[in-house]
Amino acid sequence: MSKITRLFSFPNDSFFLFGARGSGKSFLLKHQFHNKAHWINLLDQQKYLEYSASPERFFQEISALDSGSWVVVDEIQRIPSLLNYVHMLIEDKKLRFVLLGSSARKLRREGINLLGGRAYSKKMFPFLPQELGENFNFDRALEYGLLPLVYFDADPVMRLQAYVEKYLTEEIEAEALARNIGGFSRFLHIAARFHAQTINLSNIAREAEVKRPTASGYFEILKDTLIATELYPFSSKNKVRSVQKPKFYFVDSGLVRGIQKRQHLKISDSEKGPLFEGLIYHILCAWKEYRPMFFDSIYYWKSHSSKQQEVDFILEKDKDLIAIEVKAKDKIFKKDLNGLKAFSNLHPVKEKKIIYLGKEKQKIEDIDILPFQDWLGDLTP
Repeated sequence: MSKITRLFSFPNDSFFLFGARGSGKSFLLKHQFHNKAHWINLLDQQKYLEYSASPERFFQEISALDSGSWVVVDEIQRIPSLLNYVHMLIEDKKLRFVLLGSSARKLRREGINLLGGRAYSKKMFPFLPQELGENFNFDRALEYGLLPLVYFDADPVMRLQAYVEKYLTEEIEAEALARNIGGFSRFLHIAARFHAQTINLSNIAREAEVKRPTASGYFEILKDTLIATELYPFSSKNKVRSVQKPKFYFVDSGLVRGIQKRQHLKISDSEKGPLFEGLIYHILCAWKEYRPMFFDSIYYWKSHSSKQQEVDFILEKDKDLIAIEVKAKDKIFKKDLNGLKAFSNLHPVKEKKIIYLGKEKQKIEDIDILPFQDWLGDLTP
């Protein structure tokens, strides 16, 4: 296995680092700050109980460090009140903190303001193909996902099962939902079927046998624990109506299959399209975080007309637009261009692209047809 270099860029000052469990946050920081930082892991039950009972002990311990020292606090959301001391230590001792978490939900619920702008807020994503290099395997990425915890595991099927079970028992119990874990489990299974689709909350609530506000709250937990996200529709001053509901994506295709207990099965034709689209979205989101100079925002577009024309991703940089359509097939036909054409008839578009699973690079009219690997090559660190 060749060496893997993550594309994440470290700030020179204090920062929060959020990301789904298993995305490699702790491993990366241990490599970056090996013997260079004072490390506190709040998953250590002894430390957790000590600081919970007496948060001032945290302050006393860290106050002894030299000015300018780095301090890493893992799972900071377990004791949000420590951030009050972090704030003081940044101001008075000029210490630099890395604050890791798998959820910002509890911090917000406790009224914490994320240090009032005194620390950057960064995100960590599962592996990117560019990070894996020769270790990247497209089929494995779709089947088991790109979470570092899973990707190199000798038994990814069992690892995914354990991951989902741990998420249900730890994250959900932490959100005080233990009494209705059955309802959340049903909801989670149904939500996984809507990966890369717009959400009909009423239908999902009915199938999960929970109330609509409950289902809405469950979606918020998925987003706050960073295993899922929403993609909002593109809008402009143009008067042509477009679909206004957001699309929903899990952060990793392996999670989609693991939640549905399909990780031991071969990918079906009906799965491949959403999983491939989700992979592209994951790459775009990570690229936006790690290399923000490439584009500012990501949207999707779908017309409100009877033709229901759609473009999977609209990238915006300043006032320039790049429209991207994703096709999980090895041949492109003229009808596959309709969504891009419809969007470009309404909005000025700098580039139009189709990413597909074929081998040949093509150009049809003004639309670039790119094999997946060629498109990856265009995204250079």
